[in-house]
Amino acid sequence: MRDRILELRKLINDANYQYHVLDAPVVSDEQYDLWYQELVQLELQYPQYDDPTSPTHKVGSVVLDKFVKVAHETPLFSLGNAFNASDLYDFDRRIQSEVGTSDYVVELKIDGLAIALTYENGRFLRALTRGDGSVGEDVSENVKTIRSLPLQLSEDVSLQLRGEVFMPKKEFDKLNEQRQQNNEPLFANPRNSAAGSIRQLDSKIAAARNLDAFWYTLVDPLSFGCESQSEALQKLKQWGFKTSPYLFTCQSMDEVVELIETIGQQKDDYNFEIDGLVIKVNSFAKQNQLGYTQRVPRFAIAYKFPAELAQTVVNDIFITVGRTGRITPNAVLEPVFLGGSTISAATLHNKDYIENKDIRINDRVMIRKAGEIIPEVVESLVTYREQSSVPYAFPTTCPHCESELVRFEDEVDYYCINVECPARIVESIAHFASRQAMNIEGLGIKRVMLLHEHGLLNKVEDIYFLRDHVEVMKTLDKFGDKSIEKLLSAIEDSKSNQLSQVLFGLGIRHVGEKSARSLAQHFSDINSLMKASKEELLTIDDVGEMIASSIVTYFENEAHQQLINTLEQVGVNLTQKQQILTSSSLTNKTVVLTGTLESLTRKEATEYLESMQAKVTSSVTSNTDLVIAGLKAGSKLNKALELGIEVWDEARLLREMTS
Repeated sequence: MRDRILELRKLINDANYQYHVLDAPVVSDEQYDLWYQELVQLELQYPQYDDPTSPTHKVGSVVLDKFVKVAHETPLFSLGNAFNASDLYDFDRRIQSEVGTSDYVVELKIDGLAIALTYENGRFLRALTRGDGSVGEDVSENVKTIRSLPLQLSEDVSLQLRGEVFMPKKEFDKLNEQRQQNNEPLFANPRNSAAGSIRQLDSKIAAARNLDAFWYTLVDPLSFGCESQSEALQKLKQWGFKTSPYLFTCQSMDEVVELIETIGQQKDDYNFEIDGLVIKVNSFAKQNQLGYTQRVPRFAIAYKFPAELAQTVVNDIFITVGRTGRITPNAVLEPVFLGGSTISAATLHNKDYIENKDIRINDRVMIRKAGEIIPEVVESLVTYREQSSVPYAFPTTCPHCESELVRFEDEVDYYCINVECPARIVESIAHFASRQAMNIEGLGIKRVMLLHEHGLLNKVEDIYFLRDHVEVMKTLDKFGDKSIEKLLSAIEDSKSNQLSQVLFGLGIRHVGEKSARSLAQHFSDINSLMKASKEELLTIDDVGEMIASSIVTYFENEAHQQLINTLEQVGVNLTQKQQILTSSSLTNKTVVLTGTLESLTRKEATEYLESMQAKVTSSVTSNTDLVIAGLKAGSKLNKALELGIEVWDEARLLREMTS
């Protein structure tokens, strides 16, 4: 029976290599499934033949308590950067002056997560994140789930190598589509989603994300008879590793510059994100001659595409606390012009993001507008770093209430769980009053902070008792008679809002605008919703397991029940006017809105489309039926045209609305 188990493993491994590495399947899905199921049954029947390198171990079955930090046997260096042809020619002149004329290997710079692998006697042993270059985290169980990664090599060799784990664009679109349906925060880009997937404590989640990887650096290549980077990549392929199919050898820097121009025009066509090219001296003998500085190899340089990127300095890092208690680090930047506006701050996402990119105060950094909207720090330029620089120490307590921060299982974020935290209170009240919720004009975040500081707003329901504190309000900055009158009028008007706006304003975890509308439409009044079981909630469109659990938990809380009672007592409408769904050419269509609409807000357009029984999503995929493009529509419009999807402009939508 052992022979049959070994035979099945080889058949399945060969099929995986042909399909996931060579993109040339040789067996049908049906035959593959038969082999796989037979192997699963045999391994269950004969556990003495279990092997951690078996292809059945790629489905993900291990749940960790935490990731263990492990020192890299060989440090991982960052690369120096080039931002224009002049920088590249300077690099070339230095190379020629030290080792003579050289040919260069040029590889696509994948925007993913750097990973270091170790194999012993041909068997997968360990996968570590880059970390700070000296110490990384052991993410072996998650990396093992990558289908293109061999757990057993074609030769019994012991080696270390480096590569980049990434999420293909199609998988990224699918993932965000699912997260939108579950009213979960969307990932900003494929790089963040890959990093978040690799850091899941439950390897089944990582397995479901369909990550991929390219491997590009063999440590100590001369010991394997490789004299150049080209030969090393060929050797990696022979062992079964997936390498980038886009590898170029250039005889001069002139050829490199021409290649950069060509790739720059094609960079959006790849099924993975790239943010530049990596140029390396091909000869390992010359690489060894050139050596390393304290921070970077002297034989390689990364060229960064100039569009959407800008260079600036991190003057400081500050922490914000959201209404759910989520902790978000942000960078205070030296102001820089990027994408039509001046940027002076950028998100740093979370603790892992800062550590993985080793972002420090006073670092010179590259920033970009993620999704063309939110500025984010792409990387620190370590060649400019001061010797006295120290890593950023992420806080362990809330900066507002000093409560200890908590990190929940399977989440990358830290939270302040103190419900009395002043920052959480302010954010919750401001969210309730926001335009997307109760639309109370004149009650923005700064005014909420001021009123909270003076004891007038300590919880959401206090908004409706501000009328009792007019005299105190008159003593506050920028609270004149007229502005107070307008504010109280807006508060009174908010009482007639629909239940869907109240539900969104309550800030129930995972309940977004879309699911709030679905809930309000289904239950019609707040009392029916509060009594609903989890099973009943799960029957509603746009409500998944996480949302249903969150709703039940929210309404079980006595403080939340009291809030609802108070809102009802002060006259806030807690019912929903039933929407009469109309059938039209949009019925059952999947629609994406992109660009800027002139006559409608995005919310108004979405509400109309949903009233026509259309499904509004954020990503253009092969399942999209229609794209409505406003002004400055970008990549989504281009993708729609490539896929042959019907496109309307705003005028066409308005005609549909008035027909």
